[in-house]
Amino acid sequence: MKGSMKARYETDKVAGVATVAFNAGDVKLRASITDDTIANGPSLNGLALAVEKPGFFIVDYNVPKKDFRFQFKNTIKVSEKPLNLTYSHSIGDNRTILDGTLVIDSANKVSANHVLDSGNCKLKYTYVHGGLMTFEQSYELAKNSWDFAVSRKVYGDDVLRTTYQTSSKVLGLEWSRNSTINGSFKDVCVVLSFHMQDPKVTAMSAQNSWLSASLNLADDRAMPKLTAESTWNFEV
Repeated sequence: MKGSMKARYETDKVAGVATVAFNAGDVKLRASITDDTIANGPSLNGLALAVEKPGFFIVDYNVPKKDFRFQFKNTIKVSEKPLNLTYSHSIGDNRTILDGTLVIDSANKVSANHVLDSGNCKLKYTYVHGGLMTFEQSYELAKNSWDFAVSRKVYGDDVLRTTYQTSSKVLGLEWSRNSTINGSFKDVCVVLSFHMQDPKVTAMSAQNSWLSASLNLADDRAMPKLTAESTWNFEV
């Protein structure tokens, strides 16, 4: 039986998630709770159940909302290239999402995301250079806007990633790490200040935790939004 615990801190709230999963033949059964489940005494708030056959389907059930979400996956060949398809549907909000990723080669892939009846589509191109640096650029049709991300492996398996959303002018910077000794956790360099007229960026890092920072560059008075997250995986 495998389990995980995740603690997440944001500027305005603190949250936690605990998950337990075990195999039943070729499918996985999973149950998860949040801090809402036990905060004011045991309750069904935050309780979710799932059945998964890796690579084929996932069925999620939100217990308090009595809501099902179905996800089906398949891979087909297009000109001898794998096209990974994902179909997701939530009954509660009657929302259907279609995802497709065409893997051109080990360094290049393109993907598309479409929510039915939304009139919107997101397109993304990903390029991996030398196995160390990854460049991502995406275009959202409804907003007529571009998003960019650049990530690089540093110090072995650590990953430094920078993102920028042109529509909201939000800049993000994070440093993530997976540790087999202390569990999975993420570190990040935190942007402390950025002024539009006179840009000044200060950064610091924290270990055994994940701190992410995003900053709205459209407002020179805005403070960075900070997020800290740690995940521990274990097997019983």
